[in-house]
Amino acid sequence: MRFVLRLLMILGLALSAQVHAADSFVVKDIRVEGLQRVEPGTVFSYLPVQVGDTFTEEKGAEAIKALYSTGFFRDVQIQAQGDVLIVIIEERPTISRIEFTGMKEFDPEIVRKSLKAVGVAEARFYDKALIDKAEQELKRQYVGKGMFAAEVVATVTPVERNQVAIYFNIDEGPVAKIQEINFIGNEAFSEGALRGEMQLKTGGWLSWYSKDNLYSKQKLTADLETIRSYYLNRGYLEFVIESTQVSITPDKKGIYLTISIREGKKFTVKDVRLAGELLGKEAEFMQLITLKPGDTFSSARLTESTKAIAEVLGSYGYAFATINPQPDIRRELSEVDLTLVVDPGRRIYVRQVAISGNAKTRDMVIRREMRQFESSWFDSDKIDLSKKRLNRLGYFNETDVTTEDVPGTSDQVDVNVKVTEKPTGAVTLGAGYSSTEKVILSAGINQDNAFGTGTAVGLNASLGKVNQNLTLSNYDPYFTEDGISRYTDLYYRQSKPLYYVGDPDYAIKSVGSNIKFGVPYTEVDRVFFGTGIEVFSIYATSNTPIPYQNYVTSYGGQVPGRLQTYNVPLTVGWSRDGRDSALIPSDGSLQQLSAEVGTPVGDLTFYRLYGQYQKYHSFSKGNILSFNGEVGYGEAYGNKPFPITKNYYVGGIGSVRGYAPGSLGPQYYNSIIGANQPTGGQSKIVGNVEYTVPVPGSGIDKTLRVFTFVDGGNAFGENINLVLKYSYGLGVSWISPLGPLKFSYGIPYKSAPTDNIQRLQFQVGTAF
Repeated sequence: MRFVLRLLMILGLALSAQVHAADSFVVKDIRVEGLQRVEPGTVFSYLPVQVGDTFTEEKGAEAIKALYSTGFFRDVQIQAQGDVLIVIIEERPTISRIEFTGMKEFDPEIVRKSLKAVGVAEARFYDKALIDKAEQELKRQYVGKGMFAAEVVATVTPVERNQVAIYFNIDEGPVAKIQEINFIGNEAFSEGALRGEMQLKTGGWLSWYSKDNLYSKQKLTADLETIRSYYLNRGYLEFVIESTQVSITPDKKGIYLTISIREGKKFTVKDVRLAGELLGKEAEFMQLITLKPGDTFSSARLTESTKAIAEVLGSYGYAFATINPQPDIRRELSEVDLTLVVDPGRRIYVRQVAISGNAKTRDMVIRREMRQFESSWFDSDKIDLSKKRLNRLGYFNETDVTTEDVPGTSDQVDVNVKVTEKPTGAVTLGAGYSSTEKVILSAGINQDNAFGTGTAVGLNASLGKVNQNLTLSNYDPYFTEDGISRYTDLYYRQSKPLYYVGDPDYAIKSVGSNIKFGVPYTEVDRVFFGTGIEVFSIYATSNTPIPYQNYVTSYGGQVPGRLQTYNVPLTVGWSRDGRDSALIPSDGSLQQLSAEVGTPVGDLTFYRLYGQYQKYHSFSKGNILSFNGEVGYGEAYGNKPFPITKNYYVGGIGSVRGYAPGSLGPQYYNSIIGANQPTGGQSKIVGNVEYTVPVPGSGIDKTLRVFTFVDGGNAFGENINLVLKYSYGLGVSWISPLGPLKFSYGIPYKSAPTDNIQRLQFQVGTAF
């Protein structure tokens, strides 16, 4: 209709145009008047008449129509003076600028880009119809955000040189809040159960944070799909959402949702069959089908089964396999037969693996993590494993592994690995304060991907009243081409526990270096072995704790005096890391075993054994149940006692929360302060159970979570007495810009008067 009206207008203008020529004539010259921005050549290019042509009234009407159709001009007239044709033009104004006032919900720059896509932009010709359309589109966007009271008014202001400024004046108004959510037609499940599946709510005590009571069309669409899945996963194969009504209160501040549904019958699976090209793997495929005869129909379990079969076919090179479920519904019996039609398609081979986005990281660092090789058949499992290995490196913000068909072939693909690098180096300077250390100063230079080679180097130092450390370290994950890793460090440490007040000279100092190699033998298993040298120095006086005085004299030292001992340990270990993430694990397990033996080459003859097991299980909506167990045991061999410098310490966040760090286990009575003080033990047992949930209202966001816990454990002397200390409490974990932080409030269970209680604690870095 708009096109017809415009055409009639053009024809009317053409008929009313002033063409002063009663008869046709030969055009000797053409003159254009009124141009400001449009070039004369543009006008001539659209004119259907040129110098030397015979001009007629028909050609005049055709010329006016052609110039109007360009959209550049608001008025066109054609006149004749003798044999000179005069074209008089009035240009349409151009847009000088577009401004928004009152816009808070959207980014103005993003809105400008979207308007440009429909022809409304600076330097473009002004078209009132397009401005009206833009105005209505903005209103529609606000409605989609639940702002039904939003007002958008476009104001056009003329400026110099035939230009206009467009001002969109916006009064966003409040977001409409959901007052009620009603269901019609539900019989199998209550309204409360269905509302519980939805993101949109009628409001609660955390709605100020979660904003779950603010209407959003996108959220409603997602909720409808969730409700559909809820029914389909519980046997209602013919479930239909018949209508959704959104009612607005007169003040446009309230929303009433009414969802009309038809449940249909609840279906039971009668039979499950396979059909199509099964490649002789029918028995293997049948084991992957979790939906069995007699089960209530579940869309999720059906999808899970088809996906599992497709993944198996993908691991054999059939990258584009399809599994099409075909239900045979028997309504009178409320039963359904399922036939899964398997079409593996062609077997696909990988021509090449192309890497992009790595400006710093060398290609070989990425390629050595790839488990999908060139010139071999496509394996979806190896593609997934390759992506996981790349993500575990920690060098990239994003890792995208895609496939692309090779032109001219039907059985080859290219694997494209696109990475987005992130900074892997850091120079840190910091200061902190704690109740025990007082002022703590720290500095460090670390690079996890030095020169793009994948090796890590670091120099770190910290200075506090209790502990001082200086460490230089290097880690090469591919010391050999086979993936053997090497870790080396050189360190200086000094510890002067505040427990031992009254002894200003007492301190434990150690200087040493270690080298350790890790040998992978599966994708998740690795064995370690290494050695090192440590020099311990203890200065003891009559004020030094008795256990440390005994240690000094046992190794031939004098009190008062300084004892210096050497240790040349051998270390061996094994680890199996099947967690889905080292930073925020939610599934899988971690197992570690290690042994450290002080050899007769040094002064310390001992061995220490350590074992750890962690298990994570993820539930729906981001809930995670996790378990951590640790066992340590130490013993001396030869004629010297177990070195006290190798004792285990238990207590505090990371072991048994609610107790002061390292305070559990054997104690020494310090007569100077009149209290028992810990010395650690040769053995330890620690167990932790945590249940983690996202912060209410934050969806399944893992960066901020709350948890509840139960801890138990203790450290033991030479004679193990399995008396454990327990605690329980609550905590918050946060993936902050500084790294993972964990705050806990622990309550000891049946604590003794001699226990050192510390309820509020925090930790940086580890899962437990």
